[in-house]
Amino acid sequence: MNKAESERLSSLFSQKGMQPTIHPDEADLVILNTCVVRQHAEERVVNKLHSLRTFKKANPQMLLAVTGCWVDANPAQMSKSFPYVDYFFKPGEAPPWQNIEDWRRAIPEKPGVTAYVPIIQGCNNFCAYCIVPYRRGREKSRPLAEIVSEVQALVERGTREVTLLGQNVNSYGQDLPDKPDLAQLLTALQATEGLWRIRFLTNHPKDMSLHLIETVANLPKVCPAFNIPIQAGSDTVLQNMRRGYRADDYRRLVAEIRAKIKGVALSNDIIVGFPDETAAQFQETVDLLRELKLDAVHVAAYSPRSGTIAAREMPDDISAAEKKRRLHIIEQLQEEIGGQINATLQDNIVEVLVEGREGEKWYGRTRTDKIVFFRDTADWHGKLVSIRIERTSPWSLQGTCEIA
Repeated sequence: MNKAESERLSSLFSQKGMQPTIHPDEADLVILNTCVVRQHAEERVVNKLHSLRTFKKANPQMLLAVTGCWVDANPAQMSKSFPYVDYFFKPGEAPPWQNIEDWRRAIPEKPGVTAYVPIIQGCNNFCAYCIVPYRRGREKSRPLAEIVSEVQALVERGTREVTLLGQNVNSYGQDLPDKPDLAQLLTALQATEGLWRIRFLTNHPKDMSLHLIETVANLPKVCPAFNIPIQAGSDTVLQNMRRGYRADDYRRLVAEIRAKIKGVALSNDIIVGFPDETAAQFQETVDLLRELKLDAVHVAAYSPRSGTIAAREMPDDISAAEKKRRLHIIEQLQEEIGGQINATLQDNIVEVLVEGREGEKWYGRTRTDKIVFFRDTADWHGKLVSIRIERTSPWSLQGTCEIA
């Protein structure tokens, strides 16, 4: 989401005649787009602001603005703490000095082969550990026609794959007058000529419907890959996190998806070291992951976010060393599982949408979101290519070009 918003900001100012620079001392305008999902991210924001203060002193005419999830509901107080910042504005909103219509029309003139398209902002779930509802607000969906129009414009400029974004994409449309849902949006986008692939994230397990699963199964352009965070395998921890489902609910959801969508890839998010998580409860998470054998797991150690329910009501009582140990266990387990899953693709031919080059190799992703590298002298940028997989690892695949 932050990347999508940064791209929109960049497009907005490019259309105003400005050009990007990688040197802050040359800038007329610096915008810091921030994240505070973890403590380390917040520390980086503060450190970056301190370094930018030096450039601001040397060039008082430079405008410095801050957006993203670090910006809270009290920008006046933030201005007192950081008086050298000219503007604070909330994530997903237009810069306060810009016309809102210009902001809505800000689409890159030369977008990438793949593009992120926000469809809903905010979240109504208030999970105990999460700052998003407090910083991005309650769920607010974009009109379906507006999203379709933006995707069409991106495709006309060269984009071939879009990823629809939301803190909870499964809630899309519930706040709109005609209440379209994500399945309707996917169906509308399926008709976009020149669009080859559609993805969406992130999904909330309690809000993912059978109707959506069946729709994905029947739409050829929608990729068979889902990110569905469970966060923990213990019902007690899930209840403390205020997630609204049990581990068995997640098991049934995974089984339903795998039954309806052949060859689907599933990824997951896990938080280790949540307050009061016992060794036995952590083991339930390990056991669940070993049982379900998901394609990818993104694991993070819990860190309290000021203002959340967990930070207010629950002591951060798991040591940093123990969190690191648990994180390492999950990483090792998933490395083993991911390696086994990817090894099944050895000698298979997969379709790859080529996104660019890294050194001497082209790279792109399969429909199941696995990254593939290959060498070839032809120009494959933005094209679909068939690759025979010759080497596999838990994180990527290597192969050679077979058929254009």
